Amino acid sequence: MAELANCSRCDNLFVKGVRDICQNCYKREEEAFQKVYQFLRQRKNREATLSEIVQQTGVDEELIIKFVKEKRLRPTEFPNVGYPCEKCGEVITSGKLCQRCSEKLKQELQRYEEHEQRMKQEQKKDKVKTYYMFDK
Repeated sequence: MAELANCSRCDNLFVKGVRDICQNCYKREEEAFQKVYQFLRQRKNREATLSEIVQQTGVDEELIIKFVKEKRLRPTEFPNVGYPCEKCGEVITSGKLCQRCSEKLKQELQRYEEHEQRMKQEQKKDKVKTYYMFDK
């Protein structure tokens, strides 16, 4: 069943389907994508960085980042197109975190799990030391 929603870009009311934006904003977004893609297809522009693309095309940086995250602009074709890591800001081409932040997060999770295991073992030791006496 269709659901009414407000467009996340222009706040107009529309029938929500696959996208979270209205048809007009979708068309504008597609035009912006075509503009960026046509710019990058030129051999001299394939090595352009994100800021150079924004400067030359006039398309908003967040929109270009969205295209990269949706894998519409692939880093294999355009190697300098990337977006910032959500934690440190380093330029990445996939995921949400760079390799360094990802490794750091894994280490922190591992330390947390080890701490949890130690706490459970201490709780077990406390239970072993406790004895109960029943009066009949």
